[in-house]
Amino acid sequence: MLSGKRNSALQILSLLLLFLHCQASSHNYHFVVKEATYTRLCSTKEILTVNGKFPGPVLQAHKGDTIYVNVHNNGRYNITIHWHGVKQPRYPWSDGPEYITQCPIQPGHKFNQKIIFSEEEGTIWWHAHSDWSRATVYGAIIVYPKRGASYPFPQPHEEVPIILGQWWKRDIMEVFEEFVRTGGEPNVSDAHTINGQPGDLYPCSKSETFKLFVDENKAYLLRIINAAMNSILFFSIANHNLTVVGADGSYTKPVTRDYITISPGQTLDALLLTNQQIGQYYMAARAYSSSPAVAFDNTTTTAIVQYNNRNSTPFSSPPILPYLPYYNDTNAAFNFFDSLRSLANEDHPIDVPKNITTRLISTVSVNTFPCPNNSCEGPNGTRLAASMNNISFVDPTTIDILEAYYYHINGVFREGFPDFPPLVYNFTGEDLPLILQTPKRETKVKVFDYGSIVECVFQGTNLVAGIDHPMHLHGFSFYIVGRGFGNFDQDKDPLNYNLVDPPHRNTVTVPISGWTAIRFKANNPGVWFLHCHLERHLTWGMNTVFIVKNGKHNKEKLLPAPQEMPPC
Repeated sequence: MLSGKRNSALQILSLLLLFLHCQASSHNYHFVVKEATYTRLCSTKEILTVNGKFPGPVLQAHKGDTIYVNVHNNGRYNITIHWHGVKQPRYPWSDGPEYITQCPIQPGHKFNQKIIFSEEEGTIWWHAHSDWSRATVYGAIIVYPKRGASYPFPQPHEEVPIILGQWWKRDIMEVFEEFVRTGGEPNVSDAHTINGQPGDLYPCSKSETFKLFVDENKAYLLRIINAAMNSILFFSIANHNLTVVGADGSYTKPVTRDYITISPGQTLDALLLTNQQIGQYYMAARAYSSSPAVAFDNTTTTAIVQYNNRNSTPFSSPPILPYLPYYNDTNAAFNFFDSLRSLANEDHPIDVPKNITTRLISTVSVNTFPCPNNSCEGPNGTRLAASMNNISFVDPTTIDILEAYYYHINGVFREGFPDFPPLVYNFTGEDLPLILQTPKRETKVKVFDYGSIVECVFQGTNLVAGIDHPMHLHGFSFYIVGRGFGNFDQDKDPLNYNLVDPPHRNTVTVPISGWTAIRFKANNPGVWFLHCHLERHLTWGMNTVFIVKNGKHNKEKLLPAPQEMPPC
């Protein structure tokens, strides 16, 4: 009898522990997408938000957790949400890009999204992935180490999200619709922002400038996200260095810098040591823009690092502005990018692919299409466009690519994205023939066998306007093994690859008039979007889709679709 009671008690205890474990590793969040009224730069407008917040709510998880986010669209427009940097192993159904892995969530509808964390650890983020809604619909995701584990650096005194963005006085959908209609460049933003605020250097903004209150001689972990639509940014804090310890949800070797460069889509974890004289210091961000032919927002956003003053006397002098490289300082931008290395230690090992089975070289170009009577607002009356390997990607409009692939529906996309540029020329030369500017319009994808070891080289071109391109791959992190200026040399350039400790990221910046090489193992079956994270280039078609086929074993196969996907 006693034995039976003991067994029953043990069963109850086991069930309780199982329940507590499930509670610890699975969380539910509710996102209500809705308009809210915000005032910036002396004017008020309605913006799209999540739960009325701008920036939106912070999601928190531990490495390996699964969370559920129930997204209810109470806004006026279709919406999708992407979990940027989450690999979603075998489960692209919740990845989010509109008409790539799902149809949009229509006004009045909802979609319960399952977010599966795996290898990610550090700062990543979420944002809208439909039209230009992500201008205001974004927020941080913090992935802590597994329960019981610790950071590979000293525990910080405090952790603070620092989200960089852009603000337009006009309604963002008007900006989007106008530049699509006219074929020209979009209007540049009116301000950059730090945590939703422009800062002291803009009109009607000083009283709401974000302030980070700090104690002396403490370490603060800044979780920095570039959520800007079209701006690669320099960022620094006056009189303080930043020690970068993570990038895009992977740890790096600590590297101490007086400024950082961060492209749209990228994240950085950086330690700030408050070892300066008690006072106020500006943190600031402004654009890096390498092409004189491309208009950009040249304003500077600021926030304030304010030391807690034990004497409670007001500071007599204004905050000090930091050093920032000049707008077009390409060497400064890539000097920072090149300084990042994977941590690659015993606790955080890496596995850089060496035996390549699939090689891919793709140009990334700005292009033009002719307009009737030269009636558009691009160069010489053309319509601006963008492409990869001379294909300007056309999104489906009636069904998404994942659904078409999974259910074998023909006519939605075509295989055969080229492995090599179909037109070979001096990609980074000057005065290129105008005939090269016009790409093809297609919905072409690249299909990989499961387990393929892939090297992909992005080759920038000087068509129309050479510029840098932050390229983001959904469903994967990859190793950035090399980069350079000029045209990629297949024989010589690989000799200088870093195959020891290359950075492990999900967004890589291709330099103006240059190239970048990445490597990854195609071990995540599904449909995964690849695109430039400059929003105007995404709209113009600098995208494609990678499809990874199922492997032989059950754990190498795409998981079934959820019961309720948003209808088309």
